[in-house]
Amino acid sequence: MEKIIIFDTTLRDGEQAPGASLETKQKLEIAKQLESLNVDIIEAGFPVASPGDFEAVAIIAKEISRPVVCALARSLKKDIDAAKEALKKAKHPRIHVFLATSKIHMKYKLRKPEAEVLKQAVEAVRYAKRFTSDVEFSPEDASRTQKEFLYRVLEAVIKAGATTVNIPDTVGYAMPQQFGELIRLIRENVSGIDKIVLSVHCHNDLGLAVANSLSAIKNGARQVECTINGLGERAGNAALEEIVMAIKTRRDFLPFTTSIRTTEIYKTSRLVSSLTGFTVQPNKAIVGRNAFRHESGIHQDGILKEPRTYEIMSPEDIGLKISGLVLGKHSGRHAFNERLKKLGFRLKSKELERAFMRFKELADKKKEVFDEDIVAIIEDEIKQIPQTWHLEYLHIVSGTDTVPTATVRLRYKNKIIQDAASGDGPVDACYRAIERITGIKGELEDYTIKSVTKGREALGEVTVKLKYKGKLFTGRGATTDVIEASAKAYVNAINKIVYKG
Repeated sequence: MEKIIIFDTTLRDGEQAPGASLETKQKLEIAKQLESLNVDIIEAGFPVASPGDFEAVAIIAKEISRPVVCALARSLKKDIDAAKEALKKAKHPRIHVFLATSKIHMKYKLRKPEAEVLKQAVEAVRYAKRFTSDVEFSPEDASRTQKEFLYRVLEAVIKAGATTVNIPDTVGYAMPQQFGELIRLIRENVSGIDKIVLSVHCHNDLGLAVANSLSAIKNGARQVECTINGLGERAGNAALEEIVMAIKTRRDFLPFTTSIRTTEIYKTSRLVSSLTGFTVQPNKAIVGRNAFRHESGIHQDGILKEPRTYEIMSPEDIGLKISGLVLGKHSGRHAFNERLKKLGFRLKSKELERAFMRFKELADKKKEVFDEDIVAIIEDEIKQIPQTWHLEYLHIVSGTDTVPTATVRLRYKNKIIQDAASGDGPVDACYRAIERITGIKGELEDYTIKSVTKGREALGEVTVKLKYKGKLFTGRGATTDVIEASAKAYVNAINKIVYKG
């Protein structure tokens, strides 16, 4: 079977989703997990866009060893120079240059005629080729570009040295049959296309990014550009997990293979969701909370008799470990640690002790602790930033005829500081008290609460987005008490503000 190259652009196109900004440390953590997932190419960022993006690409290029590390650049020398510098320490560098080719983009955005666009594309590829043998070119808005001009551009950049040409459906306009036909026509009409890798990059504005990508594969594309959880600007990109599992599940229709370690998919999805603050919808294909859950009696009966009656893939395929071992308040460290290992977590002794104590506290409140509870505990407890402020105590007074009041006690280094405040509701009162104690007042941009597991004793997970000095900081908190989870999420965001300095 032919291999489909998986090009992950979570750290570049995915991060362009409004509100998904990541710190360099977080980008490196995701890049390392993408390496564990075994993606072929990591598009680490757009170096010329900002010093932060440049730094992230440079660090990822240095730290990542197996995958190709790619940097994006417009068809401008300054962009290509920035990409070259950021990729200096990459073991397998790629420069990805792009230039719009559709009539609407050339007229209103570039304000250049076809001849000038063609010349600029060729010059950009030749210039990039001076720094690396691996150069990719994308004609932006290719799906709305006049075919004859598209063929000319592709032929020219291939002659100039492009080793991969990528066909983007930049605004998610194409239909699957139409997009597949475009790929077939490119293969039939572009000289030299058989000597390079033909790639596709589809957006999800009409919900067709994955369908268009699979149609392109059927018609000759051998690289797919995608993101974890379908993250990306507007409606997002083609979801990596959906493309990979479609290929794996339907080999009868798609006789191809990928290098992806599918058992790392669920863990990667959770990591990206946690660090970006973008929760995965429950009914999301492959990685959604309900993807392998069955409530209907008929479905349950079928699953008990033979899982394949209602499951076309197993949860273990994506690394979602379902165990018959029930964890509760009588479980010991050994059983708890074994479950963590099955879920893909390897903790140091001190981290394990902290997580185990949280597990015991939760087990006292719940009859059964589910895998999702444990994942939430780990993500909440094993922090990636110093805990400058720590929630010690919280007391809420609230009611229909009572002004909501919160008394909050925080630990700062070796000091305990307490204050109280009132607000429009218990959460507002709590946040006002935290602001008074820390002296940090941000603007709450988003507040999301969800149940991690089912039942009246479910673990509540709160995500907040706090705007401070023009930047967004995401905080998370998870406990069975949603007010406490709200406070923890807010303190978590405050700690990120302090850490950022």
